[in-house]
Amino acid sequence: MRRIGRNGIVQFQRRKLHEFAHLGSRDKIYEYSLTNNDVFWSTLAESRLNWNQVFDYVNTSSFEDGRIEWFKGGKLNVADNCVSRHLDTRGDQPALIWEKDEENQTEVLTFAELDTLVSKFSNVLKNHGVKKGDRVAIYYPVSPIGVAAMLACAKIGAIHSVVFAGFSAEALRQRINDADCQVVICADGTFRGGRYIPLKSVVDQAVEGCPGIKHVLVGTRNPQIDKMTTPLDVDLNVELENASGVCESEIMDAEDPLFLLYTSGSTGKPKGLIHTQAGYLLYANVTTSEVFETKPGDVFGCVADIGWITGHTYVVYGPLSNGATSLLFESLPTYPNAGRYWSTVQKHRLTQFYGAPTAYRTLLRHGENVPLEYDTSSLKTIGTVGEPINTESWNWLHDFVGKGKAKVVDTWWQTETGGNMITPMPTEQDPSQFKPGSAQRPFYGIEPVLMSAEGALVEGNDVNGALCIKRPWPGISRTIYGDHQRFLDTYINAYNGMYFTGDGAHRDDDGDYTITGRMDDVINISGHRLGTAEIEDCLTGLDSIAEAAVVGIPDEIKGETSFAFVITTIDDLDEDEIRLQLNQHVATQIAKFAVPKETIVVPGLPKTRSGKIMRRILRKIAVNDLGELGDISTLAEPEVVQQIIEKRNQSS
Repeated sequence: MRRIGRNGIVQFQRRKLHEFAHLGSRDKIYEYSLTNNDVFWSTLAESRLNWNQVFDYVNTSSFEDGRIEWFKGGKLNVADNCVSRHLDTRGDQPALIWEKDEENQTEVLTFAELDTLVSKFSNVLKNHGVKKGDRVAIYYPVSPIGVAAMLACAKIGAIHSVVFAGFSAEALRQRINDADCQVVICADGTFRGGRYIPLKSVVDQAVEGCPGIKHVLVGTRNPQIDKMTTPLDVDLNVELENASGVCESEIMDAEDPLFLLYTSGSTGKPKGLIHTQAGYLLYANVTTSEVFETKPGDVFGCVADIGWITGHTYVVYGPLSNGATSLLFESLPTYPNAGRYWSTVQKHRLTQFYGAPTAYRTLLRHGENVPLEYDTSSLKTIGTVGEPINTESWNWLHDFVGKGKAKVVDTWWQTETGGNMITPMPTEQDPSQFKPGSAQRPFYGIEPVLMSAEGALVEGNDVNGALCIKRPWPGISRTIYGDHQRFLDTYINAYNGMYFTGDGAHRDDDGDYTITGRMDDVINISGHRLGTAEIEDCLTGLDSIAEAAVVGIPDEIKGETSFAFVITTIDDLDEDEIRLQLNQHVATQIAKFAVPKETIVVPGLPKTRSGKIMRRILRKIAVNDLGELGDISTLAEPEVVQQIIEKRNQSS
């Protein structure tokens, strides 16, 4: 362990990994990051973050012991690192651009204005009994108030638990009670696609079953709505107006919890993952700057909701800590038309754009030429996140959105990892040579390995295995709130002494990594291991298919086989003809054994509000196991499940 032993404030510096420019190429920097891991991360921590007291030790972690600790002895404040430290040099620069649901409605907050808002919010929280270490539930749509709520918690040392403002009352209640929150911050509602969506009524229902809640701080999105409906309610707007704009920051230990974020809970009880102060912030900062080539003054456009980890890292903490302006996108990619993303790029001169393959595929259905109607020349990087992107969508982003100039970056990471883990950037490689659908290379300091089902290391190239990470990194989650043993059993004990991602991966002849999907989404057909994502990519390669979801089901002869659910681009196509086309295409592009045993044309797919397809539900429908589908209330369109079941019954 490397001892640092120096106190004081380390001043903020930001140039493209200038700390190791003397090493030359990306590959040499990467090799250095592994062979000199402590020096690598300590150098970045000292140069990228402002410390009130610099750490004594870099990394005292041990996967084998179930202990993860970074920058022990260090003290800092995350909110100060994201806002206050920029005031002298860029106080008048926009920190947040709020692109509201209606195209002609935009609000801008400078860093100075955001600093005042965060201080006011901090004082409101303190006035209502919130103190260091308390958990605060935030059920707020993407907006400056939602971001300020997160930063205010960070400023006073409270632990925020943001719940996506779209989850059901039961899902919200479960998360509030599990974290033992005493305060909820919410809005009366939000606007999406021209519709007002009430949120306060959901909070009211949830809080009825939360005996620990003392206050509900209610913000205003629609002034015409009566938002004060229970004795617990406090008018947040009035409180903010009357609060002082000056608040002293709580100095936090590097390993104090920063936030708690729950996984979707698709299987079992939702897991409340804890991320801590310094390690998470550093990893968010460095991945934002290096993967997306983000510089101070850039306008970073991540269209994720703050209720997800992507919103935490690449809407709030990553861009702001880098001195960039962050876009807050309230609307839908198709409202009022399929050019909304690209008109937003044009209007605000976005330099980075980060979205999900689901949205990209949806937009592509509306015509590949739509982006050509807008000036997207400001874009340096276009990111994709959430699932592997299909080749057609990747090529469309490169050719029609980026106009062949912006880099298209496929990123693989998880809520648990805190930030991007495998991604083609940074690189000296010609971006046109990036591999569509492949995240490709590990980020600095990340050492992936593939493991066999028997727990042996899979050597060489052109191989498949369970994707594990060999050593800890600063951004990794530390534990599951209240259940460290579950954390160990889920992530560490499966492959002794390594982090198990739960994903399968292929390492190709170049040593690059392609995610093949969750381990239960890898099908073993007559001894052939095949990722469902590969079949899905093949299916959506046909012009007649807009989206596809493939699951594995038991087969008496083959062991397993594939079952496909597809959405067509043309409503009146003959379904038997579609199946014939698909089967021929899969047999030609992959192999005959990969042809789905059955294909059903469906009107939609069961997705979470973040765009993740719930293949668990599809798998049960495919085998007619309808006894327990689990909680579907958190899906974006719960009604689509019954529609799929009806289509399945018709095909039986």
